[in-house]
Amino acid sequence: MASLHPYVHFNGNAEEAFTFYKSVFGGEFGKVMWYKDLASEQFPIGDKDINRLMHISLPIGKGSMLLGSDVLSVMGEVTEADNRNTISISAESREEAGKLFHGLSAGGSIEMPINDGPFGAYFGMFTDKYGVQWMVEFTG
Repeated sequence: MASLHPYVHFNGNAEEAFTFYKSVFGGEFGKVMWYKDLASEQFPIGDKDINRLMHISLPIGKGSMLLGSDVLSVMGEVTEADNRNTISISAESREEAGKLFHGLSAGGSIEMPINDGPFGAYFGMFTDKYGVQWMVEFTG
């Protein structure tokens, strides 16, 4: 069966964001690639982009992975305030859901505090301090 892995783009702060995500989820980065590692005469990279992340992965849970990169300056900027994607996390316990919700929402904006919902799940929604939207739920 196919698996889904969210891929999030940043405006030069992917390393900072993924270091934050790692502090909440734990684990180790799977792959980290920088634009400077690609730089050559055939593929010139501007000074503004040379130290940006081309790709980073963070394994999360059983078979899931959060992926990301910084966009190159020539591609414009990601409109963080117009994020139309939400990363949904299904926690294995109520405690894990609370830990992830409170950890990831630190410094962000909570849309719906984590609480018991009418549909039987412990659920909450927020936008983290990097403009990424998240939903956390535990259905026991």
